[in-house]
Order: sequence, then structure tokens, then C-alpha cells
Amino acid sequence: MFSTHFTFSKRLLGLLMLFGGIGAFFGILAIDLIDAGREGGIGPAQQIALAAALVVSIVGVTLIPLGDRPA
Repeated sequence: MFSTHFTFSKRLLGLLMLFGGIGAFFGILAIDLIDAGREGGIGPAQQIALAAALVVSIVGVTLIPLGDRPA
């Protein structure tokens, strides 16, 4: 599947982190919305996970302009 010379570029790693962080963010919110029977809204663990997803996305955005250099 991968060639012997394949390496992750900073751009590819940044895109993976960006989309992963966005997916995790909306996934956490969706889990909270689907679990409608529970009261209390977003708890502290979910807030930490949302913040971590945002940090991953922000780091991903900063890696994208660095181009095709190996990660």
C-alpha cells in the first residue's frame, strides 16, 4: 500500500489533524445531543475533550502552510 519512500509531509499531517479535530469536536457535540435523556448538558470531561479537539485543529492549521517537508 505505501511505497518504501513514503513519509508524511507537514501538510498531510496538518490536514489529518485538522479534519480529525473537527470530526472529534462535532462528534462530541453529537453524542451530547443524541443522549437527550440525560440532564446536565456538557460536563467537565466533555469540555476538556472539546478543548483538546480545538487545540488539535489549531495545531493542524499551523502545519498546513509548511508544505511538503517531512514531518
